[in-house]
Amino acid sequence: MTDTVEDFDARKARASQWFSDLRDRIVAAFEGLEDSHAQGPLSDQTPGRFEVTPTERKGPNGEDHGGGKMSVMRGGRVFEKVGVNISTVWGELAPRAQKAMAARGVPGMEEDPRFWASGISLVAHMQNPHCPAVHMNTRMFWTPGAWWFGGGADLNPCLEYDEDTAHFHAEMQAACDAHDKTYYDHFKAWADEYFFIPHRGRARGVGGIFYDDLNTGEWEDDFAFTQSVGAGFLPAFQPLIEKRRVQDWSEEDREAQLRHRGLYAEYNLVYDRGTKFGLETGHNADAVLMSLPPVAKWY
Repeated sequence: MTDTVEDFDARKARASQWFSDLRDRIVAAFEGLEDSHAQGPLSDQTPGRFEVTPTERKGPNGEDHGGGKMSVMRGGRVFEKVGVNISTVWGELAPRAQKAMAARGVPGMEEDPRFWASGISLVAHMQNPHCPAVHMNTRMFWTPGAWWFGGGADLNPCLEYDEDTAHFHAEMQAACDAHDKTYYDHFKAWADEYFFIPHRGRARGVGGIFYDDLNTGEWEDDFAFTQSVGAGFLPAFQPLIEKRRVQDWSEEDREAQLRHRGLYAEYNLVYDRGTKFGLETGHNADAVLMSLPPVAKWY
C-alpha cells in the first residue's frame, strides 16, 4: 500500500506535536532540578528559569516557512546555560544543502529541493564541574522522495565518573533494546565515530548513541524508536545531576571544565552536521548556535 500525501501530513503533525510535548516535559524537569537544589554549591541563589523566544523561518519573499521555540536558561543554581529548542520548518533547500542531501543519496533530491523537518535539540552546560554536560536531539525529516528519523544523546563530562557513564549508556541501551537488539551496538559505534574530534585526536565526551537516515520502511516503528530515545533522556541524565550537584569543586575543577568546553565549541562549529544544516537553511542563528557554552578557555 502506497502512503498518500494525507498520510504523511498526519504523520508530520504527530511527530511535531510529540517533539513539542517532550520539550515541555524536559523544561519542567530542569526547572524542578533548579527548585529542588536545597544544599550544596549555589543552593542559596535564585532558581533559574527558561526564557522562551519564538523563532521563525521566512521564505525568499517573506512567506511563512515555519518556526518554533528557543528556550534558554542562563545562570541558574544547577545549569549555567541550557537550551531546549523545538522547530518545525519547511520550504526549499539552498543549492549547497540540496547538493549535500543529493550526495547522501536522498531519492529525488537532485530534481526537487522541497523539504520538511521537525525536531527537538538540547544542550546543557552545568554550573558544577562534577555535573556532566549533555546533548540530545531527535528529529524527523521529509522530502517528496524520502523520509527518515535521526537523533541520539551523548554525555560530555569534564570530570569523568565511570558509574555515571555506565548509567547513561545503560539507559540508552534500554531505549534501543526495546525495539531492536542490534541498535545499541550499532548506534553507540556511530556516536563514537561521529563525536570524534579529528584535529584533537579524541572524542568530545564519553559517548552515547547517534543515528541518522533511519527508514526501515515502517514509519510507525521508526517513530516509536525515536520516541523511546527522547523519553529515555531524563532517566539517563537527571539522576546524575541529582547526585553530583551537591559536590564542592575547586579552581582546578573549574579550569578543567572550561578547557573541556573549548573542545565542545570546536566540535560544534567545525564538524556538527546539525549546525551546518541549520545555518545553511536559514534557521534562526541564535537558536542554531544555542549549543555553544557561555564561557570556555583555550590554551
